[in-house]
Amino acid sequence: MEKQDLFELMDRFARSGLQRMALQDGDFTLELEKPVPVMAVPAAAPVAAAAPAAVEAPAVDNALYVKAPLVGTYYAASSPDAAPYVRVGDRVEKGQTLCLIEAMKTMNEIPAPCDLLVEEILVDNGALVAFDAPILRYSHV
Repeated sequence: MEKQDLFELMDRFARSGLQRMALQDGDFTLELEKPVPVMAVPAAAPVAAAAPAAVEAPAVDNALYVKAPLVGTYYAASSPDAAPYVRVGDRVEKGQTLCLIEAMKTMNEIPAPCDLLVEEILVDNGALVAFDAPILRYSHV
């Protein structure tokens, strides 16, 4: 199974009404389960994720968006009692962490694709995000 096929399958699962799914193909097994919303974020060391693509939205406003590079749970901060990585109005440098996305019990840091100004955060803390879903709207600095 190709990587893109896995992402598409996970995205479809995230949008479905299913709570759990298992797939087996020969020696390969994939099990997906939607997380139960929790307030606490495990104190695991974050793992760097692939840089999200900065994509022109097809909307009329021509805004720029940071999109989720994987399916998972969005976290604005490293723990419930920590300050969020970014807030609306913050100027952020390329590579700076914008948020975390937890996937398969792994915390993935989502870095800024460029120097930017955060205009809007589009996802609530603890929400499930689909692959390629917009999570943050920004403008270039």
